[in-house]
Amino acid sequence: MSMMQRIQLSITDGEYGAAVREALSRSCAWHVDRVERPDLSQQCVLVLDEAAFDRLPLPLTHPGRIVLICRQDPQVLAQAWDAGIVSVVSHDAPLNTVMLAVMAAALRVEKGHSGAASAGAATSEISPIAASVAAPIPPENRTSGSKRIKIH
Repeated sequence: MSMMQRIQLSITDGEYGAAVREALSRSCAWHVDRVERPDLSQQCVLVLDEAAFDRLPLPLTHPGRIVLICRQDPQVLAQAWDAGIVSVVSHDAPLNTVMLAVMAAALRVEKGHSGAASAGAATSEISPIAASVAAPIPPENRTSGSKRIKIH
């Protein structure tokens, strides 16, 4: 990445949050801010627990930049899916798994930021409720007369 990536870390468990922050700060050139409420207007990765996720306004803008650390509760997982979050990590997962999820989200932020001028950049997130855009289907090239298939 060309410049230092910013990460907003909003995790209620202070000890776990400190461990994640230390791992992120140590492993890559990332500036990690511990925040109570993530600022969604900033172009950065958001690492959240369930409490922080519950406080976010829906629908989310750029949900691909969010890494949700939560319990494996089907209701929470369904809410995350409905919100378009693609990086969900169990709170029991090793820190290396959290790191991989953050790296993937950072790549999505970088891609979205560098391609912001392209038409599809804002809608490239995966979401079951994403606005559907109909692709234009070109009319068939019809010629006068019937077509016949030759079978040899």
